[in-house]
Amino acid sequence: MKIKKSKAPSARSKSSNYRELYRQRAQTMVKQLTLEEKLGQMLHESVAVPRFNIPAYNWWNECLHGVARAGLATVFPQAIGLAATFNAPGIKEIAGLIADEARAKHHAALKGGYRGQYFGLTYWTPNINIFRDPRWGRGQETYGEDPFLTARLGVAFVGGLQGDDPAYLKLVATPKHFAVHSGPEPLRHGFNAVVSPRDLRETYLPAFKACVQEAGAASVMGAYNRVNGEPCCGSTTLLEKILRQEWGFDGFVVSDCGAICDFHNHHHVTKDGAASAAMAVRAGCELNCGVTYHHLLDALQRGLITEAEIDRAVVRLLEARLRLGMFDAPRQVPFARIPLRCVAGAAHRRASLTAARESIVLLKNDQAILPLARHLNSIAVVGPTAHNPEALYGNYTGFARESQTILEGIISAAGAATQVHYVKGCDLAGSRPLNTGELNGVIPDVDLIIAVLGYTPALEGEEFGDTGDAAADGGGDRLRIGLPGRQLELLQALHAAGKPVILVLTGGSPIEIRWAKDHIPAILMAWYPGERGARAIADVLWGRYNPAGRLPITFVKSLEQLPPFEDYNMVGRTYRFMTDEPLYPFGYGLSYTTFKYEQLKLSRNKIRPGQSVQAQVQVVNTGRRAGDEVVQLYVRDVQASVPVPRHHLAGFQRVHILSGGRRVVKFDIGPEHFSAFRDNGEAFIEPGTFLISVGGGQPDAEAAQTINCQLTIT
Repeated sequence: MKIKKSKAPSARSKSSNYRELYRQRAQTMVKQLTLEEKLGQMLHESVAVPRFNIPAYNWWNECLHGVARAGLATVFPQAIGLAATFNAPGIKEIAGLIADEARAKHHAALKGGYRGQYFGLTYWTPNINIFRDPRWGRGQETYGEDPFLTARLGVAFVGGLQGDDPAYLKLVATPKHFAVHSGPEPLRHGFNAVVSPRDLRETYLPAFKACVQEAGAASVMGAYNRVNGEPCCGSTTLLEKILRQEWGFDGFVVSDCGAICDFHNHHHVTKDGAASAAMAVRAGCELNCGVTYHHLLDALQRGLITEAEIDRAVVRLLEARLRLGMFDAPRQVPFARIPLRCVAGAAHRRASLTAARESIVLLKNDQAILPLARHLNSIAVVGPTAHNPEALYGNYTGFARESQTILEGIISAAGAATQVHYVKGCDLAGSRPLNTGELNGVIPDVDLIIAVLGYTPALEGEEFGDTGDAAADGGGDRLRIGLPGRQLELLQALHAAGKPVILVLTGGSPIEIRWAKDHIPAILMAWYPGERGARAIADVLWGRYNPAGRLPITFVKSLEQLPPFEDYNMVGRTYRFMTDEPLYPFGYGLSYTTFKYEQLKLSRNKIRPGQSVQAQVQVVNTGRRAGDEVVQLYVRDVQASVPVPRHHLAGFQRVHILSGGRRVVKFDIGPEHFSAFRDNGEAFIEPGTFLISVGGGQPDAEAAQTINCQLTIT
């Protein structure tokens, strides 16, 4: 008789086995802790328990686009720039490199006896809120306005941070801010975001659901604001009903910093710190970034919470630390052997350059003024972000080993035989007049002007205090979205000089550039491109790299096209619901070559509700240069009985095609892409006709080269 060999356990089953062991170990540890010791684990600066070899630990760490606030690190493009790459595999690779640096820095710090903030292993990243309004200062931290793009990039980033070892997490990733959170910044501590069940399920929650269910995010951060009256960090609807019961989340929840004291200080839903702490823990928020959980002992004594609820929270927190290998010998944890030399190493810096190149969006290129000729006699580089290091970095950043400003990158690319003049021209913001004397002394003698304008994090970001600067009077948000200060006046003066002008824009959000679109022949959106951004911009300008970035957010013509900032209704917002013509649409971007789409086919033209279908298309590079194309697939519900998006992104792939070459690109379109939502937020699929569109942009966008076919659900 032959004895059948048992199948080797899958990675998923191995992981489940380890999870059960970690849960049991955590439960055993909690049983032996005193009440005070347990409460000490629930603050972001958790206390040591020496008798059980539990060291103190600071849970607060950041890595939006590289390890942040911890000294030397590779600085990748800001998140909105990463989104513009439309490259999920590339973003997963970047997250893995960031995790390598985080691990190496953590273990080096431990060897030196340092356990301070920003050197831990629990990272409060990524920000997967929907960038629904261009005024929001923190939109730069997100992956843009589309739920599907945000979900795919969020899943990639979480997967890269946490790794794929069945026994140990590389890092803990923390998608944030759960949920319905995107400004206004000055109101966030007391604001109530009113959202319909349809918008909640159709727009605001899908990326969180994907990060939890597909990527296995080990942590989630709650938001400051209320949603439909409930503070997010104390919302049983969000944290218990949706996150845990519906989605099966089994990690821990951390509050945003100071969010729980907002319950009584600003939301006024509780009377004091003890009531606020009890409300948060009972709803399922295990960790307090802040100090409000110091009141938990008082809450217990007043009967507002039970010790069993405390135990549940501490088990989840200790389990996370066990999954990171914090209580195991370093030799058991593979990630403990990552060498410190990887930090800001050559391979990581090359990856930063690749990402920066891929993120740049060519918005305009009249008469093929770009790429530039290999040799120019004289260039003027003008503008307040040209020689400004802040224009590279964005917020939540580390410090690069070395970097060039955009001016320095242009000087290097132009070469020793080209004279490069630099004139700041005007201040970044404010009303001080242009420096016309300097401009008049330089501009008449040059062949070309490169204007480098836009924003830095000094003008957009997270909840500014009173800066005294009228350009930053939105408290972190932007009250105006055009070029700040006198920058438009500067650009107009450069244009009036009669020399060719190329505009390079920096910033983390859409910029209203109607005049530039009408008058300037070439425009690049460079975002906050990271430590190698200057080299990447120069590579695109001189044609050493063929741009293929795409806008992850709509550039509107003016704020008049948008609803009020405080309105969270999606009607009129983002490409999915906006009916006005934008300045530049979501998904838009040009190339130095051209592409043609042919032979769009579906695996079947009729399906039943709940079934999937595969789309296949041929993409041909009809130009003279090799280049990347971002192939985008959109779905439109033609016969919907309830409100639905005009169309929505349902697939994207970034592919490289040689001149004259062709690629077959395939997409799997799942049932979720045919779903509509009832007024109560319930998803359903109804029979009818659906339009499938594939091209280099949206179906109705200029230069998208889209082709269409129909699918029927019977």
